[in-house]
Amino acid sequence: MARGNGHWREPVQGEAMVIVHGPQAYVSPTWYATKAEHHRVVPTWNYVLAHVYGQLVVHDDPAWITAQMRRLTDRHEAGTCEPWSVDQAPAKFLDGQLRAVVGVELVISRIEAKAKLSQNQPQRNVEGVIAGLEARGRGDDAAVAAAVRAHSPHTDAP
Repeated sequence: MARGNGHWREPVQGEAMVIVHGPQAYVSPTWYATKAEHHRVVPTWNYVLAHVYGQLVVHDDPAWITAQMRRLTDRHEAGTCEPWSVDQAPAKFLDGQLRAVVGVELVISRIEAKAKLSQNQPQRNVEGVIAGLEARGRGDDAAVAAAVRAHSPHTDAP
């Protein structure tokens, strides 16, 4: 968190919650085979998300922050042709950047996850949703189509 953001200075009170969003996509009723049969269909939204609860801990410690920055950078640079490393930045510059942030950690006590992935639909509608998402191909459509396929009792996961 930016040191200039005063939230980190406030005393921690009670349990904190972080909402983690997975893929999400609009589902058109035109993808449902049952639309042609009875027209009792409406648009919906498919999604995957989690509410993560725990105790918030603030770390105003350069060593802790440096370790987290290294882990985050290494994770996101992995697989690139020429991965960037924190060590490539000049030490004086890096020290200035580290002084500008405060570490925030959530010590997790519980997770509540939800997935709405057309599981309430008949097989032919689920297949239509998967085909519609794959054909539209925008945003998270491919990821949602894969999640619908993987979580549907009607389809075989690849």
